Amino acid sequence: VMKHTLIVVLASAALAACETTGVGAQGPAYMPPSRNGASAFVESDFAWSTGGGSSSIDGLMAYRSGGGRYNCQDVVLAPETPWSRERMKILYLSTSQATMPVDDVKSRTPPEHGAEYARYARHATCDGDGHFSFSGIPDGAWYVITVANPVGGGTRMAVMRRVELDGENARVVLR
Repeated sequence: VMKHTLIVVLASAALAACETTGVGAQGPAYMPPSRNGASAFVESDFAWSTGGGSSSIDGLMAYRSGGGRYNCQDVVLAPETPWSRERMKILYLSTSQATMPVDDVKSRTPPEHGAEYARYARHATCDGDGHFSFSGIPDGAWYVITVANPVGGGTRMAVMRRVELDGENARVVLR
């Protein structure tokens, strides 16, 4: 146990000493969630999101940059919990909405609980015009996330937006 703890401490110190440079670099490549317990991964926090509901999302990925056209394939709908809210702060530097290069988001992706978290995500597919939808969703706060892929080359952009569902059809436009 002592040897394992020492290895973790040394690895953490080495990572803290690293400097990230380049476009979009903002602090360390990986910032662990705070250890105050508020952002601990707790399976029961996600339970509300596993059932059905009467809410739905009618969405459009409408990101554009410099006149260029973008499309998307997979759209992820992830439930908001204290842990996922902290994860959005780490990945997107926001808990409400963000658009940033995919490589910047990947550089900040925490390794902890990714597989467990993925079990609670729902997926939809964008059509050729960027439309997507989710139905039968339980009321609550969710994160809608996709990758805007440039048609003809360019920077792939991660697009995230928080939405609160309350038993009705929500219109979500990702820009």
